[in-house]
Amino acid sequence: MPRILLVEDEDHLAAGIRFNLEAEGFEVETIGDGLRALERLVPAPGGTPGAPLDLVVLDVMLPGLDGFQIVERMRQSANYTPVLMLTAKGLPEDVAFGLEAGADDYLPKPFDLAVLLARVKGLLRRRDWARSAGGEAVRVGPALVDFANFELRKGEALVRLTVLEATLLKLLVEKRGQVVTKAEILEKVWNLNPDTETRAVDNFVMRLRRHLEEDARDPRLLQTVRGVGYRLAG
Repeated sequence: MPRILLVEDEDHLAAGIRFNLEAEGFEVETIGDGLRALERLVPAPGGTPGAPLDLVVLDVMLPGLDGFQIVERMRQSANYTPVLMLTAKGLPEDVAFGLEAGADDYLPKPFDLAVLLARVKGLLRRRDWARSAGGEAVRVGPALVDFANFELRKGEALVRLTVLEATLLKLLVEKRGQVVTKAEILEKVWNLNPDTETRAVDNFVMRLRRHLEEDARDPRLLQTVRGVGYRLAG
């Protein structure tokens, strides 16, 4: 049974989300403030970690500490549990900021509960798909990528990948040498309409280039096909 941590300070909304998630077979913990959420997700040295989590549904506007700070601290402490952020801040720059902070998906309020459930299931499904590359590490240019553990090693450097980074990289690896359009990436990685206007794809490609390329400003491995999409060199 997948275990979800719901961090939401609006009691009526938290109760409604929890009810619907549990009706779908998920086990749900709820926390109503940012500092307690951080203690759960980033235990102090020597502290006892809670039960492993499969997903965090995280509101941005929280008492004590906001969701952006929480997800940043999670990633800095090597907690790569998938995060779906909920927020009344739905402007494109807010979405980009949340994704850059380390969130894996972003749902503006108000939202339909059916949409939330679809996003939760889609994020868990993408995580499982990204991990299904088999037991062997995959060579991508100078790096070895372990999709099962979302780890990328280049030389002595070890990088932990988020769900979206791993899913995007796996899609590019599976179509190595072919052009992958932005529309296909939006549909298969973000579960968004292919016509969605967003810079998120470009931002995540840049993040992968930082991990893979010798010089991210002069990419030789992960190439831009102007006006179409991207291609991972064979």
